[in-house]
Amino acid sequence: MMRRLTKHLTQPAFFALLCAILVLSISQCAAGQPDRGFEIATSRPIHIGGAEIQLDFASGEMDLPVDTVLAHVQSAASAVTAYFGRFPVDRARIVIIPVPGKAGVFGGTTWGDMSGFQGFTRIHIGQHSTKADLADDWMMTHELVHMGFPSMPRDQHWIEEGLATYIEPIARVETGELTAKQIWGDMMHDMHKGEPAADDQGLDHTHTWGRTYWGGAMFCLVADVEIHRATGNRKGLRDALRAIVAGGGTIDHDWSLPQALELGDRATGTHVLAELYAKWKDAPVPVDLDKLWSDLGIHSTANGIEFAADAPLSKVREAIASDPPQPAQPAQQ
Repeated sequence: MMRRLTKHLTQPAFFALLCAILVLSISQCAAGQPDRGFEIATSRPIHIGGAEIQLDFASGEMDLPVDTVLAHVQSAASAVTAYFGRFPVDRARIVIIPVPGKAGVFGGTTWGDMSGFQGFTRIHIGQHSTKADLADDWMMTHELVHMGFPSMPRDQHWIEEGLATYIEPIARVETGELTAKQIWGDMMHDMHKGEPAADDQGLDHTHTWGRTYWGGAMFCLVADVEIHRATGNRKGLRDALRAIVAGGGTIDHDWSLPQALELGDRATGTHVLAELYAKWKDAPVPVDLDKLWSDLGIHSTANGIEFAADAPLSKVREAIASDPPQPAQPAQQ
């Protein structure tokens, strides 16, 4: 079409039209860029796990001091670093967007390869959020976990969300933010949401909320347990994921899922991930969660979650998520 237009426009008119189209195109691109469209009021650097994180606060009122939010982001980044052994990317950016009249942390999304940053997270915090709201928040850690896995095609979005759903609480146990009994209890309460329904066609073809988040998390749980069993409890899912990150499999790279799983399997010396994916991707695979919890030695009682040390897979449970050891108390004089 442009060639046809040049035959009927004078040169000045043509260049005026070309400039107008260029300006419109640039403005439309900017509007579609998730890291643009807001004014930054202040910034704080975070250096953690070998990474440099730029924490930006968009303009807007917040009851919480900036340093309190900064500490919350640092806690999330510390949890992710503890799980992966380092922060997954070298350079990341997080933008906090205050929301007038609201409370809580919500609306988090993470992208890869954004304006020079390997990982970019945009997340909203309500104006009237409190320290208790931050203490209850899981989303900050969930979003940062996304940076530790390559970007997937749409049909494999479930592995991205499943990993973040599964890893977030385990990572927070490692830094002492949550307890092992808390997170195993939450898994017992919520993991069934990932079970396939009657019309399920496998994880690659069933894009419901339950299958995407909790079906993906259930895949990760089963994979973690099976890797531990296959290796005599020497390795687990985290070893596979650390190898994927070390091999360049972070959010700023587009990989296929088989490519990532093959690298993970190589690191654990098993075929657990590839074989599990082959079974789950095109067909519904129910999991006997009641038996799994029992084998792991996790029991829900009137007094809360209790662990059975003599359960067949109790050592696997402990390897996956256990409370960090408490520092020794000084002897009484």
